[in-house]
Amino acid sequence: MVLSFEGIVVVVSGASKGIGYACAQAFAAAGARVVGISRSQSNLAAARTQMQADGQDMAVYAADMTDPAAAAAVVDAIERDVGPIGVLVNSAGAARRNAPAELSSDAFRQAMDAKYFSYMHLLEPVAKRMVARKKGSIVNIIGQGGRSPSIMHIAGGSANAALMLATVGYAKAYAPFGVRVNGINPGLTHTTRVDEGLAVQSRASGRPADELLAEQVAGIPMGRIAQPEEVANVAVFLASDMASYVSGAIIPMDGCESSVL
Repeated sequence: MVLSFEGIVVVVSGASKGIGYACAQAFAAAGARVVGISRSQSNLAAARTQMQADGQDMAVYAADMTDPAAAAAVVDAIERDVGPIGVLVNSAGAARRNAPAELSSDAFRQAMDAKYFSYMHLLEPVAKRMVARKKGSIVNIIGQGGRSPSIMHIAGGSANAALMLATVGYAKAYAPFGVRVNGINPGLTHTTRVDEGLAVQSRASGRPADELLAEQVAGIPMGRIAQPEEVANVAVFLASDMASYVSGAIIPMDGCESSVL
């Protein structure tokens, strides 16, 4: 199966590290003109340098997706400088994990700003352009925490659940206009987010982080955590013409830990 994105502009938010960076690499390998967005110009520069060392490249734009004006401005700049956006992969923003005793209204507000609104602020201006062109694909990297509650991720899980509903809602709204919208729900994935989550759990429980990680892995039927590249591969498929009749899907990727019917 060959997935080609030759000449297609693919925008990846959160492209400087983790799943976002893996997505940027995967789309570049498929021939796309990749554009990476992140808040940190220095992180983007480092990511681009690494990609170039691997024989790939991406244009980079620093912008804070929690600011709707900044999101709209960066979309304008990309379409002016690079070309019409054919694919959007939302992977920016991560809600902080909190033990239940640490939760407050501010924690929920931070979670929605960091995860939900950072996606919606970018999705809205891109989707409107795709609708006008009657073609496009959007993939939201969300998180299984929106489907399987964790007491250490209540605020972030709530933002993920809202994103899942918005993803399916937009898919239905834009299907008549040739725009597909899908989501991926990774479970435990080998990124810095794992260490951050384990630190919160360790602080709340008093147990060592390595012990907590081993316990979590033991609960995954596949016996291991995911790699960012595995999530990126599914994002490439969903954005491709191979998935031309797939929209409104939320794909679980948690090693079969939470079976979904």
